[in-house]
Amino acid sequence: MTEQTYNQALLELVQAGLAALEQRSANTSAINTTTAESHFLCSWMVQALKERRFAKLVADDLTHWISIARSMGAGAQLPLMFKRINTQYSAVVSSKHLGDALQAMLTELEQNDWLVILDAEVDTKLKLASDGRNSLIISAEQYQGRIKEHKIIKSITLYVRADEQLLAQAAAKHGLLVSQGDKKSSLIKHHKAYRVFPGNKQPALALLLD
Repeated sequence: MTEQTYNQALLELVQAGLAALEQRSANTSAINTTTAESHFLCSWMVQALKERRFAKLVADDLTHWISIARSMGAGAQLPLMFKRINTQYSAVVSSKHLGDALQAMLTELEQNDWLVILDAEVDTKLKLASDGRNSLIISAEQYQGRIKEHKIIKSITLYVRADEQLLAQAAAKHGLLVSQGDKKSSLIKHHKAYRVFPGNKQPALALLLD
């Protein structure tokens, strides 16, 4: 039996949540406002967590979303986020040749006047003078050694300085999931560290499109 991946568990969760919302909306007596939907989804998640309805892989996500739903109410926009996750993750389920996809994305970013550096070793703290241009750096060791036969065979770190949504849009266009940005772990000043994984198998929620 194949072990469920985080991506599969996440899709199962959000699709079940969206189905529950749709079923609720079909009830003619239901109040279909953003606040009412958010309250319903929060209660649904609380019950799902209590009953351990979904894999442990997404338990932290459930706990986090319940927390922000309770503190922000409709402002958390959880129904919208569920729809975004469903759209973005469903689109990459069958993505193949991610090595080619990454290279195509890098080529496109260069054509859009990004500064893309792939031939520098990044193994200590560095600083890049990019004159205000969007920039993306991958250590030469990772770029040359972790793409084989059109595939990403080991996680690759992308150091990026740009509007996150530009990166999210470029990645989604080429069928890639990119991790959330991490400024603390970045080795390049003013850049965030993002990661792409073999088979798009991110271990946690990816960077989402707005």
